[in-house]
Amino acid sequence: MSAAVPRRVLVVTAVHGPSAAFLPQAHKSLRAQELPAGWEWHWVIQEDGRTDEVAPYVPDDARVTFGQGRPGGPGVARTIALAHAEGEYVKILDADDQLTPGALARDLAVLEADRTIGWTTSRVLDLLPDGSTAGFPGDPDDGPIERGAVLDFWAANDFRAQVHPATLCVRRDLLHALGGWMALPASEDTGLLLALNSVSRGWFSAEVGLYYRKWEGQVTGQPAHVDPVERAARMAVVEARARALAAFGWRYPSGR
Repeated sequence: MSAAVPRRVLVVTAVHGPSAAFLPQAHKSLRAQELPAGWEWHWVIQEDGRTDEVAPYVPDDARVTFGQGRPGGPGVARTIALAHAEGEYVKILDADDQLTPGALARDLAVLEADRTIGWTTSRVLDLLPDGSTAGFPGDPDDGPIERGAVLDFWAANDFRAQVHPATLCVRRDLLHALGGWMALPASEDTGLLLALNSVSRGWFSAEVGLYYRKWEGQVTGQPAHVDPVERAARMAVVEARARALAAFGWRYPSGR
């Protein structure tokens, strides 16, 4: 009798040259994950562009797939990465971040237990240049997040969500149904988070699931990211999409 085919979590990472050097540490955090029996992870690293800067840092691991493509931003890279491997669930892992032990298992436990939960998030600690970590106040309670809750909070708090999109783990069919990440120069992950919250219930784990690296080269730390004109345009499109989805009345799972 042949062995059962493992079920899979697809871990997706968009990367460009400046952040490539952090890939080995991200890989270390993946190798430390202990999944339930019958599960495995597969990591797709998708370069946003075609250079010689990233490949030297891609781990030599059969569970890792490396792809390159035309530059279009992290949302494009993550979305095209979905074509390179199968997996029932899709976990986000930015190149410069690290998962905490048990993060994937906690995501799976929630999603496998309740079909009405479409996605999960978790508590984040900033990983500072000196190696120390720092949290921040305002996390929601551990447990389900109802439809519309993230959008309402985001709109009332200067476009800042109470859960972090870099911690997302999402059902693959739901991700495909929403078209992947938004076609924006930034905030594409927030756009996806709000779209998910408009059509499905989510979950927040109060246990730390991610170390979010703070460093001078990160994209969100660059002046262009906070340009007021572009930021206003990004937020307008993100909000319009989320509210349109809510108004149409489609729900995941259907009929819920």
